[in-house]
Amino acid sequence: MRERGFTLIELMITIAILAIIVAIALPSYQAQVEKGRRADAVTSLMETAQQLERCFTRTSTYENCVSSPEDSQDGYYTITVADEATSYTVTATAKSDGPQSGDDCSPFTLDDEGNKGHGGSDTDRCWGN
Repeated sequence: MRERGFTLIELMITIAILAIIVAIALPSYQAQVEKGRRADAVTSLMETAQQLERCFTRTSTYENCVSSPEDSQDGYYTITVADEATSYTVTATAKSDGPQSGDDCSPFTLDDEGNKGHGGSDTDRCWGN
């Protein structure tokens, strides 16, 4: 009669294979999650810039058009606005106690001329292009 079940070596091989898969997949997953959270900064910057432009259309000035600082939509970044009469710069800085605190792309900036800035070296990677 043949007994059914797994031997210890079969179990160890399975665990080793799973460990290798996790070691490869986990960093990739974490990078995708971080990239998804960056969209929070980009979206909030774009929406704040739109508010500033609408206000400028009505009042011919950017000053006092939006309150600053505010949290981004999902709360991963703090949005600040440096506004003057004819120009502005909107900045999204990762919260120091949040999950994006180690993001090398922070801070993100967007100005009245549409120039995009960030703390990283790769604009396409940071801005999600």
